[in-house]
Amino acid sequence: MNRTERNVAFVPVRGGSKSIPLKNIKIINGKPLVYWSLRAACDCKSIDEVYVATDSEEIAETIEKFKYGSEKKLFEKVIIIGRSAQSASDTASTESVMLEFAEKYEFGNIVLIQATSPLLKSEDLERGFEAYYEEGTDSVLSVVRQKRFHWEIDEDGFAHPTNYDVFNRPRRQDFKGYLVENGAFYITSKEALCRSKNRISGNIQAVEMSEDTFFEIDEPSDWDIIEQLMRKNGLVSQSERE
Repeated sequence: MNRTERNVAFVPVRGGSKSIPLKNIKIINGKPLVYWSLRAACDCKSIDEVYVATDSEEIAETIEKFKYGSEKKLFEKVIIIGRSAQSASDTASTESVMLEFAEKYEFGNIVLIQATSPLLKSEDLERGFEAYYEEGTDSVLSVVRQKRFHWEIDEDGFAHPTNYDVFNRPRRQDFKGYLVENGAFYITSKEALCRSKNRISGNIQAVEMSEDTFFEIDEPSDWDIIEQLMRKNGLVSQSERE
């Protein structure tokens, strides 16, 4: 990969969440939800600009305040842009707004970042780009390793294990487990995005993040769990650290 190409972060946030109204700016651990993923992106040296695509004036106004508050230097990379009503609908795919963005803006590589993953850190993104720049890699996604035993039900209603032998149950420390997308970030090139119409394609590398990042905020019940995990991981705003 060409390290001289411009890397942009792309954070799509819409106002029409049904499970939690305006969840992207709902306060979690003392800050609006979107603050945390934007902070990680802005703090990542491999990212040149951070684009936030939203259809909500209220969300845009909230993010704009980050750029002029006590942490304005941190958020200098942030650029707020609009998105079409079509790409912000309940049925629209994330790829639709990514492609809409790619049609209007010039960049070399893009990292899609989800605002619903506030446990994301800049170090995770840096490791993502390190993997992306490895020879032969076309895309990168973030994952979490899970060590759970999977079962499925057959057509007769009986259960069968799918990833271990019941007569040779592995100990947790000896079990490799499996990788699960945690939805925190995806990296690809503009060329690959436009060609494949997908956030990842070609030769894909997976970058592991901490087990805590398995959780995303999709439902109200997720809120308290993630807030506790953020505190456990020492996630505080820059102004609180000073």
